[in-house]
Amino acid sequence: MQAPDSPPRHDRPRPPPFRPRFTIGVIYLATFFVLFSFLQVLPDLIGVLGSVAPGPEQQQAAERIMRDGSSPLVSLVLSLGTTALATYYKVLPGMRV
Repeated sequence: MQAPDSPPRHDRPRPPPFRPRFTIGVIYLATFFVLFSFLQVLPDLIGVLGSVAPGPEQQQAAERIMRDGSSPLVSLVLSLGTTALATYYKVLPGMRV
């Protein structure tokens, strides 16, 4: 029998806590994709920053570099690999079990 001061006993097991691992994984994947896409063109963008005067010509040159200089397939493969390895080694917050 329970003591009158103790909390009530529940016979039902507690449901597992909500852990949206898939959603967090997709967010990490998208973040790494954008990061790797930006890192691919960063050296060329720095070169344009120093060589072209600020104005519409600099903006057009930066847009051309972003279009021509990035490789979405490489960024996707790198982001998939990074997310998979970081999840396997339990480095990413929210992906640890």
